[in-house]
Amino acid sequence: MAKSLVIVESPAKAKTINKFLGSDYIVKPTGGHIIDLPEKEIGIDIENGFEPRYIVIKGKKKILSDLKEAAGKAEAVLLATDPDREGEAIAWHVANRIVGENQPSYRVLINQITKNAVLEAVKNKGELDLKKVNAQQARRVLDRLVGYKVSPFLWKTMYSGLSAGRVQSVALRLVVERDAEIEAFVSEEYWSIDAVLSTAQKEVFKAKLINKNGKTLKIGNAEESASIADELKSQSYSVSDISKKKTKRQPYPPFITSTLQQDASRRLGFTVHRTMRVAQTLYEGVELSDGYAGLITYMRTDSTRIAPEAIEEAREYIMGEWGSDYLPSKPNIYRTKKGAQDAHEAIRPASMSRKPEDVKPFLSVEQFKLYRLIWNRFIASQMNPSESTVVTADIEAGVYGLRASASHLDFKGFLIVYEDLKPENGEPQESDLPKSLKKGDNLNLEELLPTQHFTKPPARFTEATLVKQLEAEGIGRPSTYAQIISTIQTREYVQREKGKLLSTELGRKVNNLLVNGFPNLFTVDFTANMEEELDKIESGEHMWLNVVNDFYGPFTVTLNEVSQQAQELKQSMIETTEEVCEKCGKPMIIRWGRNGKFMACSGFPKCKNTRPLEQVESEKSDDICDKCGSPMEIKNGRYGRFIACSNYPDCQNIKPFTLGVKCPIEGCDGDIVEKRSKKGRLFYGCSKYPKCKYASWTKPVAATCPTCGSPALTETKSDDSYSCPRCKSTFNKSDLEIE
Repeated sequence: MAKSLVIVESPAKAKTINKFLGSDYIVKPTGGHIIDLPEKEIGIDIENGFEPRYIVIKGKKKILSDLKEAAGKAEAVLLATDPDREGEAIAWHVANRIVGENQPSYRVLINQITKNAVLEAVKNKGELDLKKVNAQQARRVLDRLVGYKVSPFLWKTMYSGLSAGRVQSVALRLVVERDAEIEAFVSEEYWSIDAVLSTAQKEVFKAKLINKNGKTLKIGNAEESASIADELKSQSYSVSDISKKKTKRQPYPPFITSTLQQDASRRLGFTVHRTMRVAQTLYEGVELSDGYAGLITYMRTDSTRIAPEAIEEAREYIMGEWGSDYLPSKPNIYRTKKGAQDAHEAIRPASMSRKPEDVKPFLSVEQFKLYRLIWNRFIASQMNPSESTVVTADIEAGVYGLRASASHLDFKGFLIVYEDLKPENGEPQESDLPKSLKKGDNLNLEELLPTQHFTKPPARFTEATLVKQLEAEGIGRPSTYAQIISTIQTREYVQREKGKLLSTELGRKVNNLLVNGFPNLFTVDFTANMEEELDKIESGEHMWLNVVNDFYGPFTVTLNEVSQQAQELKQSMIETTEEVCEKCGKPMIIRWGRNGKFMACSGFPKCKNTRPLEQVESEKSDDICDKCGSPMEIKNGRYGRFIACSNYPDCQNIKPFTLGVKCPIEGCDGDIVEKRSKKGRLFYGCSKYPKCKYASWTKPVAATCPTCGSPALTETKSDDSYSCPRCKSTFNKSDLEIE
């Protein structure tokens, strides 16, 4: 009897599902996309209805051949790729290549990798959703048109190799504009005054000065603060009013993709990329004591909807664990935000029977941390609110008014599972405001505490807050956030420093060109509206070809206008200098090239003299020149940082810039130094080269490997873990000490 062929995306998922379905099915993975547009050409026939030209991705022919051979022996093909637009497109491409003319094929939507869910999905198999396929195809075509038509404009104005993206460039714009806002911010001074007061029973507490003659008081400088403090010293203090207010804090909704990424960043220190990578493994399945099983539902979702049976499981668990006080009389239902696709449930545990602590022995450290976070958030979402009492004491001091507040947690509610990291802005902290305090009490002034403050600029974006902003603006969808942020960093338009996202000079230049050249394209509103258009294709309200046509007409007009200005824009980016070309005597100018900015002769093309643009400012170094005894300096050249003698040009001694990290190769006593490749890419190598050929694209750090004793580890792409170059072990940054 012929078996049915089940197509999934990942090998791990295939392994899990194969165990559930048994011997009547063969499960094979695609390894992601197999078919796509060609890399080195636009691949869109614009003149013939924007027809895409799809090809087999390089390296995937063998996979496609194996799938086709398996399909030829199967009685039916079940397309069980991920249940989103991307997965629908993969299923459609694969079906077109491997399914026989009269062979039955079905779409299977698996939202969680558990035995019951998989068997139920296979039982309720349906057809491919071509509207979803068309929405994905429209996105792909639009992105390709923008990327392949706008990128050459950047090549003409700056240099070849740069690229623009329909959505990524708007994300870049958000970062650039935030950085510009921070740079333009002018800090203003202001003061606050706290009074340390005591009751007749010698109970001491603090109150903050808030008004004068009933009007909010703003203190602008030290002189004003000192003058007010002098007046306060001579006043009599008494309690004018005391109020008590009961407050409730409602539990948070279960995770959607964006909130999972944000909370994993805040609570676990995970990057967006790491969060999605780990969540993928929890969804696809892990080996437990009773076999393979997926631990969470699908992790790319914008819906807070929960299946009734899952809510019932959670309520039973809460009742058994904490009792009726913590269980609402009816389930908590959360409203999904307007514009959400609502294609999948919220992210939740696949089964309440698998508690985090029970499965911990079968999970990696990062898997356990993320699973526990998802578990706790889901349980908390179905619990009663927390309850607090806020006590506020208003205090009179002549014409001045002060206030002291305290909050007391009466009932933890959902906070017993999902503690807040910190109180929300403006919420009173737990404090020791005297319980005996009552209206009319006279108070003694013990001390005045004037404090100087300065207004602060808006915070720089982190990956988590950028995701929050993208979601709020309607830019991208759950499946795209990680890729958007990864792309702008890979292109070196944005760099990540101490968890913050900063636009690079290259990123700012590219953004300015795109914003000035295409004022109506790379905007938040246009990009958000285009997302809505794609959603309408999926719902059947719009035809994908009409959406692309409506975009392309105005786009080409703008593109033609901008292309005519390319040379003028290129000239505007050239910076003049006082340097003179040593070959022809003409002024030197600063241009942009593939390796960044460089100096070139203004007489080009007659004179082709160029030289690296070195950083004007030098950093001090602790080193002393071993040739002349002068202090050494850290400088930045074409091939990265180096250490040079401050007595240049009389002394031209230079040394490579070392990281203070020993070479991890066993038996080598060299140091790790910064280097740059011929294409300008930063890498790290051994100072003993060519004797020692150790090299790494990722930055080594001085940390001893707990497994093999290597004196150096290297950072990983996830940015929150280290890998050992000797034994290949991986460790969380928080678990190690960096020397």
